[in-house]
Amino acid sequence: MLSSRAKYALRACVDLARRHEPGKWTLTSEIAAVEEIPRKFLEAILVELRDNGILESQRGRYGGYRLKRQPHRIAASEIIRIADGPLALAPCASKTQFGPCADCPDITACPLCPMLRRARDAVADVLDGYSLATLVDSRGKNSLRRVEPARRSFASGKAPSLQSRR
Repeated sequence: MLSSRAKYALRACVDLARRHEPGKWTLTSEIAAVEEIPRKFLEAILVELRDNGILESQRGRYGGYRLKRQPHRIAASEIIRIADGPLALAPCASKTQFGPCADCPDITACPLCPMLRRARDAVADVLDGYSLATLVDSRGKNSLRRVEPARRSFASGKAPSLQSRR
């Protein structure tokens, strides 16, 4: 389950992607008001996103935050990993923070590892396929603009829509 921190981080980045244009900075208070995110909590999230290369900031009267890269080059999975950590359900399935589960006697014989890795891969494939530009587009229309470069593991080259799985 996504934490509030990850959801707020995604919403803030989508807001910045919607406003994205050269030389434009957005105040934390503007994002907080539009997205209805507590300002102090948002400030901490934006600093973390800045420190991890998603955003850049400028101090002063005409300062604020903006995306460091084009919206189509920032995947939702990147933001979620920064806010929440690995996408995996267990340490043994993580690519970024692999380790044995605390209650697993032998990771090489664990019957759950293959299933948990497949679940991680499925989640990563979907989240890697959605860029901030895709999320901006999805608010008004249903186009699917992939992250460039995107991992394409689906036969059609597109991430499955949420509606097709209902």
